[in-house]
Amino acid sequence: MPPKERIKRYILFLLCLFFMGIGIALTKHGALGVSPVSSVANVISLKFTALSFGMWLTVTNILLLLGQIVLLRRKFKLFQLLQIPLSFLFGYFTDFGMWIIRAVPNDFYPVQLILVFSGIIVLGFGITLGIAADVILNSGEAFVKALSDTLKTDFGNTKIAFDVSWVLVSIVLSLIFFGGKLYGVREGTVISAVCVGITVKFFCKYLKKPLTAFLKK
Repeated sequence: MPPKERIKRYILFLLCLFFMGIGIALTKHGALGVSPVSSVANVISLKFTALSFGMWLTVTNILLLLGQIVLLRRKFKLFQLLQIPLSFLFGYFTDFGMWIIRAVPNDFYPVQLILVFSGIIVLGFGITLGIAADVILNSGEAFVKALSDTLKTDFGNTKIAFDVSWVLVSIVLSLIFFGGKLYGVREGTVISAVCVGITVKFFCKYLKKPLTAFLKK
């Protein structure tokens, strides 16, 4: 790959992290639950407030990286350790997004839904940029790929199983942390689980080819 194209791809991936962080911040501010892969960090951040939501995202992403190392062992490529600084950057972008929209009122249900759907659109756009960049997977998807490769299962089915399992972990943690009450996992989590993929498909249909052409110029 020519150096110029490589630089473009990494810049595009950084933009991917930025928009993903803003998208997750929007859904978080909607207070109806976040996307499945962010749900564990969301619940933990509600209980342990010493760290921000973005920093708990970083922690859970690093745990998923450790999971990749355990699963892949000698097949794990040192290049994937780039997930560590990128996880910190992703966490920072998420907290930055939370700071930007902190003044937006979120105590009216229709506004909460607008925030959730706005977050889904921005998140889907960010994921599309990452797909076009094609340099490294984020920790959640990289863990799913490692699990899929190890078990020799279909990536899509493994992704669905992982998302469901991650949400179940979030529910259990919430019930433990808050005396049997459910916090941090609501209808927004289900909406995100269903709609993010649809949004990504839409953006990929119209943006993937132009972005790929731009990267190769």
